[in-house]
Amino acid sequence: MDPYVAPSTKPLYRGTQIVWYILGVLEILLAFRFVLKLLGANASAGFTNFIYTLSYPFTLPFSSVFGVSQVSGSIFEWTTLLAMAVYWLVALGLIKILTMSKAVTTPEAAVKLDNQ
Repeated sequence: MDPYVAPSTKPLYRGTQIVWYILGVLEILLAFRFVLKLLGANASAGFTNFIYTLSYPFTLPFSSVFGVSQVSGSIFEWTTLLAMAVYWLVALGLIKILTMSKAVTTPEAAVKLDNQ
């Protein structure tokens, strides 16, 4: 076993992988919603309804921030873009918190402090 690697490193790595995975799934879901709204997809179609239903709770907190831009059936949903940006920033914050709790050696800490 490497003396410079703490036993907590692997769980922290897995934690960051989980955060990135959840963010990826959420961003893809919200991107589908954005594109479907933009292209004026039929809301009663099965796939479209499924995407709208799954993504609605994630866009709800941002629903009153911006108005909706609509041109002949196409909707430019600013709230979905805002949700995507906010969730991305939250994920980055979680990753930062997880990586801050990683054990470091004294020489490694000295180098990191010098770089800051």
